[in-house]
Amino acid sequence: MPTCNWIVIAIKYLKAVVKNKRKEVRRLVIRKLIQTDEDVSSIVLRMGLGAVFFAHGAQKLFGWFGGYGFSGTMGFLTGSLGIPALFAFLVIMAEFFGALGLLSGLLTRVSAFGIAIVMVVAILMIHLRYGFFMNWSGKQQGEGIEYHILVLTISTVLMINGGGRWSLDRLITEKIQ
Repeated sequence: MPTCNWIVIAIKYLKAVVKNKRKEVRRLVIRKLIQTDEDVSSIVLRMGLGAVFFAHGAQKLFGWFGGYGFSGTMGFLTGSLGIPALFAFLVIMAEFFGALGLLSGLLTRVSAFGIAIVMVVAILMIHLRYGFFMNWSGKQQGEGIEYHILVLTISTVLMINGGGRWSLDRLITEKIQ
């Protein structure tokens, strides 16, 4: 029976090691997501993109600024565009809460990624067929992709650089290092 005790002890030890490694991996992932540097240009990008998407997200979620609100937006996205309800919900959440993340600099990379995904889907599902240019003159059926390319560019820079000097990500980074 002594052998059996050693096996039980070994299994408990291995479980503890695996559990500890999970915590370490989790800590590393969180650190990589929020780690940022002293860059000051990120705040300009975060504030600009965050302000634009706060307005658009608030239209979709609350009906502010002339928007249709949550149920109206869900109806449009699922009914008119044929987007599954889960993804329509995620669009609304990504725009509004992504904007809050960018404005505060909390989870900047995650926020920028969510907004980038929304833009890629918008390009592929709607705007690509209308070409490159926006419909400034009213001669096109819809809007082209130039705005979406700008948003993707800004989002990509924020995913690479993080929130920068004046962000909650930076404060957290300083605390965990």
